[in-house]
Amino acid sequence: ASAAIPVLCVFDSEEVGSSSVQGAASKLLETALSRICAGLGLDEQVMLSNSFMISADNAHAVHPNHPEYADANNAPVMGGGVVLKFNANLRYATDGASAAVFRKLCRDAGVPVQTYYNRADLPGGSTLGSISVGHVSVPTVDIGLPQLAMHSCYETAAVADVLYLETAMTAYYGSTLEVSAQAYFLK
Repeated sequence: ASAAIPVLCVFDSEEVGSSSVQGAASKLLETALSRICAGLGLDEQVMLSNSFMISADNAHAVHPNHPEYADANNAPVMGGGVVLKFNANLRYATDGASAAVFRKLCRDAGVPVQTYYNRADLPGGSTLGSISVGHVSVPTVDIGLPQLAMHSCYETAAVADVLYLETAMTAYYGSTLEVSAQAYFLK
């Protein structure tokens, strides 16, 4: 059993703008966490310093008709596992430490992990994780399920990846974050 307080936040309006009342750029997550702490008599700053956020969305799989759009060494494929997303312009919140925590979580759960680096010479979108950390500054990892035709009416993904994500998130919500002076990790 976990000693953590698991929280799931599902934002709305993201395809038309994160700054709606219920979007990632709103105070929704920050206010909800403050109210949880107040209701449980917890110190909010201590709670946040012992928190870890997973921003889960979709990720670009290498497209068979346009492989040139993918980084040749980091081209996720459908059915290959959950994708860790990186962006040199910080449009994704993943950093080395949060990636290591997520990789360990997945390794312990038997979930394969792929890596996606947005090519620096091609514009890319942002994620709810990078938007949310502007209001709730906690270590965050951006992940996704590899798919083709993102934002199309015919998005394509693999069922196996959905099952991998379910396994990873079950492990995550059953874990407790351990913080030390040197590092943080999930137990």
